[in-house]
Amino acid sequence: MALQDQAGPDPDLESRVSDDDHQALKLWLRLLACTTRVEDQIRARLRGEFGTTLPRFDLLAQLERHPQGLTMRELSRRLMVTGGNVTGITDQLEAEGLVLRETHPSDRRSFTVRLTPAGRRQFKRWAATHEQWVVELLSGWSAEDKQQVYGLLSGLKSHLLMLESQHKTKDASP
Repeated sequence: MALQDQAGPDPDLESRVSDDDHQALKLWLRLLACTTRVEDQIRARLRGEFGTTLPRFDLLAQLERHPQGLTMRELSRRLMVTGGNVTGITDQLEAEGLVLRETHPSDRRSFTVRLTPAGRRQFKRWAATHEQWVVELLSGWSAEDKQQVYGLLSGLKSHLLMLESQHKTKDASP
């Protein structure tokens, strides 16, 4: 049976694969399909239950990990979005009293963003629910399955980091 036949009623990127395609390509598209489906569920649940978006949740998560705050530039880098996106989200969260934007102490052109006490409380509530959703979404696997996949992906991540390092070294050579 071809993979596209297994995709079900809602085709995704993986539905483009045929039995003749390279196994690495099939695996890559399966990872993307699963990631996209989990992310879509999280996005819908954040919107439905909390009236918020994944980018807003992610920005608050970054700030929760850094109580001293982060600069707008650092937030943009960590979230892998443009400075304009971070500014727009920060403006909304600031208007709601969830974050505070302050002039950076050593660079008056830069701003540091921190969670307010209300923002910290809000995020803790969202994060606890988010964790329950992730547990539910991955509950199709046994604990042993999850451990095995985690180990396999750790090996893949190490390999990718090694390749990235080699590529950077090669690019830096004269």
